[in-house]
Amino acid sequence: MRLIFVCWPFEDQGSSLVIRGYSEAARALGHEVVVYAGPYDKIPLSYSLAVGSADAVVFLFEWTTRQYYGDRLDLARLIGRVPRGRRVVIDGDGNYNDVIRVDGDVNHPDDAASRRWREVCDSISDKICQPTFHPLRPNVRPFLFYAYNPSWEQPLDFTAKEFTMLYVGHSKSRWQPMRRLLQVIEPARRELGRIGLVGHGWDSTPRWAAKMQIEHIYYTDKAYLRRIGVDVLPAVSFDKVIAWMSKATFNPVLVRPTFAQMRLVTPRFFETPAASTIPLFLLDEAHVRLLYGPEALELRLPDEGAEEKIVDVVRRPQYYGDIVRRIRRHLSEQHSHRARLQRLIEIIES
Repeated sequence: MRLIFVCWPFEDQGSSLVIRGYSEAARALGHEVVVYAGPYDKIPLSYSLAVGSADAVVFLFEWTTRQYYGDRLDLARLIGRVPRGRRVVIDGDGNYNDVIRVDGDVNHPDDAASRRWREVCDSISDKICQPTFHPLRPNVRPFLFYAYNPSWEQPLDFTAKEFTMLYVGHSKSRWQPMRRLLQVIEPARRELGRIGLVGHGWDSTPRWAAKMQIEHIYYTDKAYLRRIGVDVLPAVSFDKVIAWMSKATFNPVLVRPTFAQMRLVTPRFFETPAASTIPLFLLDEAHVRLLYGPEALELRLPDEGAEEKIVDVVRRPQYYGDIVRRIRRHLSEQHSHRARLQRLIEIIES
């Protein structure tokens, strides 16, 4: 089967590493996955504009339903040459919902925006999928999409770490969970080493935010970050994310409030366990158990005794590293790109 992915790839955010994993899994299984676009050297993926030979088209909508490459004529070619039943929409950010508001975070600014998003998706396909076990709308299929790749795994070595904690990701609507974590860390700050945040928005508003009128979603308390000694570093390209996470003893796995309510998964859910680090889950207990298995609850930041948990992770990384090794085996068996691709083909053929 030849699948064309329509998405908006970014060099330093989004799902480029995930899509590369789908391409590798497809080759291993005798299929082909390409991204609809001309070649782009900064994001080394498999690109193609050949629509005629496509068996299916997968539209990956995260922050936008617009196309990265082409215009309405390109969209007409994709829609016109691939039957509706062979088209799938992956609603990565859970925007195929009514307006959801949680702790200042929203999935849409108003009802009209929510309605427009659903109308675009409905015009493309009847197969709407979201990366959650628990879609809110009855016509949405649960399909996690994001996946784990054993080839990403780095040896778990906790000697000579440059950081005690790193978070590799942008500040977009993530200040609330990050503030909670830093407030837990603060009483033990002297005992902990270097802490870093890698990505856009932590120390200054990204240059594109004003033009898009989204400055507020990149809000952080910059004075607080300076006061407790948090280093802010530039964003890194998608193919360097795991290497950067591997510079720290532990990396938090957290999501914006609306994602937490919808129980969406993101690429970081699967990239972090592959790095040479301890993933510290700031997630709902049931969500952690369902994704990673019951052993992973030891890697969850508890509601009580959170400071003690962080100190223990730093003092006993080898103990927690053994748990990560077992989680890796679970992820390799249950959440690989190979398993995801096979499930995606089932959805296409259903």
